[in-house]
Amino acid sequence: MGVKVEASQPLRIDTIESAVPAPHLSIIPGGASVVLPRQLSPYDRVDRLSAAIDWKSYLPERAATASWIWEQRVKRAMDIVLAATLLVVLSPLLLLIGLAVKLTSPGPVFYEFRVLGKNARRFVAYKFRTMVANADELKPGLMRENEMKGPAFKMRCDPRVTPLGRWLRKFSLDELPQLWSVLIGDMRMVGPRPPFAEEFVRYEPWQWGRLAVTPGITCIWQVAGRSDIRDFDEWAALDMRYIRNWNLALDCRILLQTVPAVLQGRGAY
Repeated sequence: MGVKVEASQPLRIDTIESAVPAPHLSIIPGGASVVLPRQLSPYDRVDRLSAAIDWKSYLPERAATASWIWEQRVKRAMDIVLAATLLVVLSPLLLLIGLAVKLTSPGPVFYEFRVLGKNARRFVAYKFRTMVANADELKPGLMRENEMKGPAFKMRCDPRVTPLGRWLRKFSLDELPQLWSVLIGDMRMVGPRPPFAEEFVRYEPWQWGRLAVTPGITCIWQVAGRSDIRDFDEWAALDMRYIRNWNLALDCRILLQTVPAVLQGRGAY
């Protein structure tokens, strides 16, 4: 399936090996140049990039209108009501899942999901732990098995996933704690999935636009096949299409389509 890449951010990245501190941002014809020494940590590289990116350039023209601002406020109100309601209604299920995670494998109940939000701001979300406790330490050794083309990591038969975790992932039950992140404003019910810092620094410039809006629990990618989509370019293109065409009706459609997608466990692993 072909991917139509729309628009791009006129910012060029030059990666250098030198330990010499990078110069300040300098303006060049058609955009700017950012030098990212390899010895910088992923978070330092993200900070340098995010300071240079014109995030508003990824948004549609109507993002500056009063109607867009009003709809964003309504979206936030809907998020608060829906997240709070689900947290209360699903609290018995959340307790049961937490107990099951604790009893079936050693390690914490929750996995701290250290990711990037709107404009590449760092935040910590939480998932029910579905992998062994040292999963992050084992990840570098599995990179050759990555089934996703691009910076994201997806592996259908990931050996780090616990038996209970595989079931939780199939029905996206591990994502439920992120309702708290929605409630406090770090995430939205609908929006592009938040990336890790080490993923973001590998993005193509046009893909940075995924972070021009607040990330969410579900989006077009989730209802269009999730991990069955193996090319990150296609995933990012779906997110950019969502951002450019966003309205409240689109959010409602995605939320309604998320329910059968979750129940069917399509593309989840």
